[in-house]
Amino acid sequence: MQYTGKNLQSPDIVSLREPLEEILGGLGFNLVEITVSRHKGSVQVRLVIYNGKSIGTDDCTKAHRAVTPRLELAFSGQDVYMEVSSPGIDRTIKDGAEFAHYIGRRVRCYRTDITEWTAGILEAADEKGIVLRTVTETVRLEFDIIAKAKLDSSRETQDPLIKKQAAPAAFKGG
Repeated sequence: MQYTGKNLQSPDIVSLREPLEEILGGLGFNLVEITVSRHKGSVQVRLVIYNGKSIGTDDCTKAHRAVTPRLELAFSGQDVYMEVSSPGIDRTIKDGAEFAHYIGRRVRCYRTDITEWTAGILEAADEKGIVLRTVTETVRLEFDIIAKAKLDSSRETQDPLIKKQAAPAAFKGG
């Protein structure tokens, strides 16, 4: 896995990333991924947003409405089509830079040094690797030994490493 951050991206993405991060940040969202595709006079923009919790359709709609004017300005004279989505429950992490968005979440990484998956709570991430807290240890994984990584949200409810929040008290009508 590589950590490309903002360095190795297309000129369209480089010019859009900062203004879109500012707009979305004002709404409480992080921009996880942006892709831009051009097709015969039209532009397809895909955004993946995250807020540390769950992203619903109302959140995607709010982000879509806020970002649309900036995209129409950036691609004036072209038809702009946009998709806004959440990372998804078991998102494949495509770049090392994405890990910073998921601190405190359960992830699993396929390692090339031992050819198996290591799963745990993401404790830290930087330009060189990540730190995972597993059931038995805390381990640092450098990006050069991570072949594939995924969010592992579907297993968070059963994970003993995740601190359980107290269920809300039952409503007692009167």
